[in-house]
Amino acid sequence: MSNVIEIRDLRKRFGSGENEALIYDGANLAIEKGSFVSLTGPSGSGKSTLLYLIGGLDRDFSGDIRIGGRSITGMNDSELSEIRSFMLSYVFQFYNLVANLTVEENILLPIELSGRKIKDYKHKLDDLLELTGLTAKRNNYPSQLSGGQQQRCSIARAVLTEPEILLADEATGNLDSSSGEEIMKLFKRLNEEKGITILQVTHSPECAAYGNRIVKLSDHKLVE
Repeated sequence: MSNVIEIRDLRKRFGSGENEALIYDGANLAIEKGSFVSLTGPSGSGKSTLLYLIGGLDRDFSGDIRIGGRSITGMNDSELSEIRSFMLSYVFQFYNLVANLTVEENILLPIELSGRKIKDYKHKLDDLLELTGLTAKRNNYPSQLSGGQQQRCSIARAVLTEPEILLADEATGNLDSSSGEEIMKLFKRLNEEKGITILQVTHSPECAAYGNRIVKLSDHKLVE
């Protein structure tokens, strides 16, 4: 199976002089299409930074990062934007829902902002609402949802465009254990039923165990 993410000889530092901190020092990682990878490691070690680097949100690094076989190193902003629009999507610890939009409107927001036709996504929307258990909540506002329901809404928004890759940054960090378990089961279904490649950052051994690979950030390297 082909690799959808490849990281080669990644080197990354923050700050300068006495305040300089080494994050990655020749890190390498290959993630196969359709896999579910959990990235663990000490707090503040740079796990979330890796997700930003993969999406081209942070471009201050040396080495090479390839998405779908294409190196992002020399891409311009327009090319990176296209990658983020069609190849990958993010789910964060905070739900980032728009308070005055309904569940349905929040999920459809990226479609509307990109100028694509909402009617082309209605069937996918209904499918995702059912998959995430939000069909009965489609006309509710975020304030009327539990934390777990809000995160499920943000996940539905992230995968409506059927990205190949989902990058999840501590997606259960604001949830109780029961809601967190629901989110992890949803990730597992998206991975197995939709074929979405998932790379999640987590501190939780229980959440990490949902992945079929666990990669650890240790001594500025990515190891298994």
